[in-house]
Amino acid sequence: MLRLLHIENIAVIECCDIEFKNGFNVLTGETGAGKSIIIDSIGAVLGYRTTRDIVRNGAAKASVKAVFDNCGDEIKSWFQNNGYDFPDDGEIMISREISVDGKSSARINGSPVTASVLKTLGILLINILGQHDSQQLLDPEAHHIFIDRYSECSEYNDLMEEYSEVFCALTSKKAEKKALDIDEAAKARQVEMLKYQINELESAELTENEDEFLFEQQKIMRESSRIIERITEASSAFSGVDEIPGITGALSAASRALSSVSSLSEKLSQLSSLISDMYYSAEDIEGELRAYLETLEFSEEDANRIESRLDTIHKLKRKYGNTVAEMLDYLENAKRELSDIEFSEERIASLDSEIAILEKKAEVLADKLFEIRSAAAVEFENRIIRELHDLDMKGARFVANIVKTDSLNERGCDTVEFLLAANVGEMPKPLEKIASGGELSRIMLAIKNALDENDFVSTLIFDEIDTGVSGRAAQKIAEKLYRLSVKKQVLCVTHLAQISAMSDTHFKIEKSTVGDRTYTNVTELDKSGREAELARITGGTSISEITIENAREMLDMARVHKETLVNA
Repeated sequence: MLRLLHIENIAVIECCDIEFKNGFNVLTGETGAGKSIIIDSIGAVLGYRTTRDIVRNGAAKASVKAVFDNCGDEIKSWFQNNGYDFPDDGEIMISREISVDGKSSARINGSPVTASVLKTLGILLINILGQHDSQQLLDPEAHHIFIDRYSECSEYNDLMEEYSEVFCALTSKKAEKKALDIDEAAKARQVEMLKYQINELESAELTENEDEFLFEQQKIMRESSRIIERITEASSAFSGVDEIPGITGALSAASRALSSVSSLSEKLSQLSSLISDMYYSAEDIEGELRAYLETLEFSEEDANRIESRLDTIHKLKRKYGNTVAEMLDYLENAKRELSDIEFSEERIASLDSEIAILEKKAEVLADKLFEIRSAAAVEFENRIIRELHDLDMKGARFVANIVKTDSLNERGCDTVEFLLAANVGEMPKPLEKIASGGELSRIMLAIKNALDENDFVSTLIFDEIDTGVSGRAAQKIAEKLYRLSVKKQVLCVTHLAQISAMSDTHFKIEKSTVGDRTYTNVTELDKSGREAELARITGGTSISEITIENAREMLDMARVHKETLVNA
């Protein structure tokens, strides 16, 4: 569960600590006070995308720290699978920093992680539901996500994994066939071009690293006079000049001098042997210098040949690659492509056979997925209808309309769309055509309750789930949220007094101005503070003894009602 949230320099929040409790936590405050900043801060520490705009004006960086305790086996498994040590006390701390230059860093128990890795842990810790999620209900393309989650079981998951592998292979084979399946005129043009390219490259008779060798030869040729002068000078140093002995002659004399006495001492024998080795090495070097000197005889014909060859290679590089190695790779690819085209009919026939097998297998798996989803859709409908009745939509009919399609897609062979009849006697219609904001909020809460009942995520956040709701419906939402909080930690940003009154812990977010700066503060309210805040929510700026008394009565009624719900 989320135990502590520490925020520094995020938007109008300079610094604050929020200690969340078990059960039902609510956050209230005037519009613009900073409630959404709290949710954004939690999102940031869970690895959600952030920008440098979140950093408070004048600060170099923003930071968020979150402490979670009572982390279960799923979190422990994540730590083990990702190579991190899971603390003995089950408490973990996540931190995220965002600098004004847009860079961000994250840590889990002090170990640095990327935001993407952090997000994989975040979805196991907290589930955030906001107005955006309710809007998802207006997009039929997203409805299958909810049915798939409700369908989840070992059989379904294994089946879906197998289908995904088959469908991926099928898509790949179809793409390969499409690339080969070109008309005869286009095929003839492609063959002609490839043959020309292959002939041009093969005629050039390129060899690996040939251009590098020729460049070196050209460089040596241009500097040949200076090279010959220096090699001659070095060779003379070994052989000697006139009566001046060279290195080889001097080592020969030294070797003869010591060899006559080498038998008299072990040390003299070692020195004699060492000088003898040096003499033979000097002879070898002198010989190699003479041999290399002989290779430096370049003719004008040699220079022209190298220049012409480099020019040929340069022209080919403009067409086929920046290096000889790349051009040779191009040649092999062209040969392979030509072979594929020339034998495309055989390959297409082979692909047709493979595609037919994969399609049959995919259809069988898709049919099984459809059967499981269809059964789950009926259960899901009934469950959502019961939830909606609890949320004061007594006459509502909810339909998870699942339709089998003629073609396969990445999910199988069906589509899902949610329909609603909000009142008795009406025909169910698509949500996007008839659902109001309040109805969407209640449908989303019903779905959340149905999906999260067996979910191991221990903390749920509802960001203004009460949009467009009031009166009895607001009370029903409050009761539903409270029931959820009996088993899970619930955090709720709300504007409704009914929901606030049902909470176990109430935080007030206030914005103030000091000088030319704006500050947001978060305060956990005591009993009198809760009464005052409920009076503000219900009475606006006109807080009187009557509104305070009404707030006190609302809290007393909520306390009794909560006891009834727990014991029910």
